[in-house]
Amino acid sequence: MTSSSPHIPVMLDEALAMLDVKPGGRYLDATVGLGGHAEAILRASQPDGRLLGTDADPDALAASTQRLEPFGERVLLRRAWLDAAPEAAVDAAMAPLDGVLCDLGVSSLQLGNQARGFSFQSEGPLDMRLGPQDEAQTLTAHQIINQWSSDDLADLIHDYGEEHRSRRIARAIVRQRPIETTTQLAQVVVDAVGIRPGSRVHPATRVFQAIRLEVNRELEHLADFLSQVRGVLRIGGRLVVIAFHSLEDRIVKRFLRDHSSGSSPVFRTLTRRVMRPSDAEIERNPRARSARLRAAEAI
Repeated sequence: MTSSSPHIPVMLDEALAMLDVKPGGRYLDATVGLGGHAEAILRASQPDGRLLGTDADPDALAASTQRLEPFGERVLLRRAWLDAAPEAAVDAAMAPLDGVLCDLGVSSLQLGNQARGFSFQSEGPLDMRLGPQDEAQTLTAHQIINQWSSDDLADLIHDYGEEHRSRRIARAIVRQRPIETTTQLAQVVVDAVGIRPGSRVHPATRVFQAIRLEVNRELEHLADFLSQVRGVLRIGGRLVVIAFHSLEDRIVKRFLRDHSSGSSPVFRTLTRRVMRPSDAEIERNPRARSARLRAAEAI
C-alpha cells in the first residue's frame, strides 16, 4: 500500500447506519485520518450538521483539511490524541454530541510513507510515532528494538502482538543488534521463525503491531477515551468504534458490556454481535478484512 493509494473508509455504510446520522446533528470523528468517514457524515447531516475531527497525526490532519474544505464552517479540525478528543469537543462547544466515531489503527497515509517506519514492505527508519512532532512523544521503535531487554521485548511481542513465538523472536532481535531499519527487523523475524506455507500473514506483522501499540500507547488512549465518551454524548447519541485486532476490540467489548448492564447502565448496546465487513467490501478493499464494528446508544 502506498501513499498514492486511494483512501477507502472501512465499513462506511455500517458506520453511518449505526451513527444514525441526521441533518443538523453534531458529530465527533475522534480519529479523522484522511477524512473519508468524516466526509460521509457531513454529507449525510446536510444542510447544517457539524463535525469535529481530531487526530494525533499532523500529516493526517493536513490531508483531511484539504478533503473537507468544501464543507466550510460545518467542520472543525483539531490535533489531539484519542483520549483528548472528548475534551476537544467540549472546548469547541460541540457537546453534547449526537454521535462519536472512532476508527482505530493506521491508514494508507502512514503505511505508505516509508519515512514513518510503520511498514516492513519498504525500507524506513524504526520510528512508528503517530505524533512525530509531539515533543512529549519521545519513545520510538528504534529504542524499543535496540535498548529493551530480551525478556521485556518478548513480553511486549506476546502481550501486544499475541505472538506465541515471542521469546524466540526477542532473542534473535537482541543477537542482531543494532537494527536500524524496518526491513532489517522484518528479516530478523523471518530468519527466527520462518514463513509458513500458505499463510497470508507475514511473520513480522504481529511484531510491528506490538511495537506500534507501545510507541503510541494506543490501548491506554482507547481505554481513557471510552471512560470519557459518555460525558459528551446526549441521551440517544451513538458511539461507533471500528477496531482492527482483538486487543482493541476486547477493550471495547468489555467497556460496552460493563456500561450497558447492572443497576445504572449508561449505554444500550446496538451490536449484540460484532459486525464484520461484507465479502464484497473485502474484495474491494482487502484492508477491511480484519475490521470489526461495535456500537452503542447513550441512555
